[in-house]
Amino acid sequence: MVSTSSTTGQLTREEIEEFWDSWLEINREAERSGDWRVMAEWYAEDANYGWMYSHDEHFMAVGRDQIRDWAIGIEMDGFDGWHYDYVCTMIDEKKSMVLGFWKQKSGITNDETGGEYEILGIGGSWFGVERQTEGADAGQIKIAWQRDWFDMPSTTHTFMEILKADKASDTLLKRMSVFGHEVPGHYHLKDLPSTVWPPPVERGDHITQEPTS
Repeated sequence: MVSTSSTTGQLTREEIEEFWDSWLEINREAERSGDWRVMAEWYAEDANYGWMYSHDEHFMAVGRDQIRDWAIGIEMDGFDGWHYDYVCTMIDEKKSMVLGFWKQKSGITNDETGGEYEILGIGGSWFGVERQTEGADAGQIKIAWQRDWFDMPSTTHTFMEILKADKASDTLLKRMSVFGHEVPGHYHLKDLPSTVWPPPVERGDHITQEPTS
């Protein structure tokens, strides 16, 4: 249980670290079970979660139900045995943000190398965390927004290598057949229900350097 020694105001670093530890634990549980939906309760009821596939294909889930059903539901179905090992974390308690950098590994053995098929490039998740002030979650720390990034060309290459080696499970093959704007949560840029940059960043709450004129 995350400490709620104070019910309002800025989060302490200790509170964020405790929440982050619980997040890492639920990630491992999801990896063991193959059902990522168990992570949904770590998100605020009105949280938003997005990432980019291409310049005009973005994923966005708004609200805990969409995150459960789409982001960690449809999008993660078929990734049995895959794991996302956080290799570095940075916490900024002043901004209530966490940066988690992860390696995405398949759990599928590459016969040529003896290691796992891995999506190369730097991947990670950028989180904003907040103490909830209303409803059933009042006093609890939840993820208010999340933005992921990963190397899409490397992702495509790794999937193709798994296919060529005839190593893809039936569930992974089914997941790989699900793509494009017809999939729930996939939007053209102009239709996004939230912003590409996290809402507080898009608003300019954390400007580090003013743009040139």
